[in-house]
Amino acid sequence: MITINVAAIDNPGAHPAPTLELRGDTWIGKFAAMGSPCEILLEGTKQPLAKTLVTIAAKEAWRIEHKFSRYVSGNIVDNINHSAGLPVTVDTETARLLDYADHCYHLTNGQFDITSGALRQAWKFDGSDNLPTQQKIDSIRPLIGWHQAKWAAPDITLTEGMEIDFGGIGKEYAVDRTLALLTSFVDAKNIANIGLLVNFGGDIACAGNRAENAPWCIGVESHLNTNAATQAISLLRGGIATSGDTRRFLQKDGIRYSHILDPKSGWPVKEAPHSVTVIAQTCTLAGMMATFAMLEGKKAEKFLSEQDGIKYWVQR
Repeated sequence: MITINVAAIDNPGAHPAPTLELRGDTWIGKFAAMGSPCEILLEGTKQPLAKTLVTIAAKEAWRIEHKFSRYVSGNIVDNINHSAGLPVTVDTETARLLDYADHCYHLTNGQFDITSGALRQAWKFDGSDNLPTQQKIDSIRPLIGWHQAKWAAPDITLTEGMEIDFGGIGKEYAVDRTLALLTSFVDAKNIANIGLLVNFGGDIACAGNRAENAPWCIGVESHLNTNAATQAISLLRGGIATSGDTRRFLQKDGIRYSHILDPKSGWPVKEAPHSVTVIAQTCTLAGMMATFAMLEGKKAEKFLSEQDGIKYWVQR
C-alpha cells in the first residue's frame, strides 16, 4: 500500500489536502466535502494521472460546497436567504438547480420543498430525545412553502424570513458533476480502460471500463450497525443514493424520529422506512427517488415498485 499527499490546490474554505493511496490495482483519493468523507476510486491508471483526477474531483466538490452551502456567508444561497423580500438574479447553474427543485416540488405535491430547511431551527437530529415543542414548529411553518416563492429564471424572490436549502439535492448533484468532469478529462486525453467511481458520503456514481468489464461491489449500510452491510450491490455504471435515519434521528419513549420532515406538518414523516437505497442512471435521479420514497412513509415500497428503470432496497 502506497499513500501520498496531493499537492496544495485551489481550495475554498481551506480544507485539508486530499490523500492518494494505492490498494492493489486501485488508487483511492480521499478528502472531505459537504460534511462527508469523499472517495475517488480509480483503476487502470498510474500515479500522475490518479493525482490529477483526484485534484479535479476535490476542486469540483469544494466549488459546489462553497457555492451552494447554506453555511457559507456571501454565496448565492446566503444572498437569496437574506434578500429581505427583494428579487435576486441567479446564474445558469443555480437556475438549473432551482428548476429541478421546482420540478420535485410539483411531482410530490409539495412534499419535497427546499424551503423546509427552516425547520432546522426546531429540529436537531443528534440522536438525543430532545423533541421541539409544537409552538416552536408552528412559529416556523408560515415560512415554509415553495409556492410562496416567486421563481421565473433568472430571478427569485422569497418572502422575508423564508430560506432555501439545497441539502436534499446538492450532494447527489456534486457526485454526478464530478464524475462527468473526470469522464470528460480522460475522454479528451483519449485514455481508455479506466474505472471511475465517485463516493461522496455514500452517494455514488461510476463509469468507465474496469479490467474485464468487472462491476464495482458496493455495500448497503445496515441501519442497525453502521459498520456492517446488509446488501451487496454490483454496479458497472450508474448512480446509487440512500435516504434514511441511520445517522440522523431522535428517539424518545421508544419512538424513533427520522430527519425526513413533512413540510406541511413540520414533523417527521410517519411510518417511513429506516432507509431507502436506489440504483438509477444517475446519482441525482437515485437520490430523488430515494427521498420521494421516504416522503411516502408506509407507502414507500408501493411508490418504488411503480417506477421504471430503477432498483431499490428498503430497510424497516
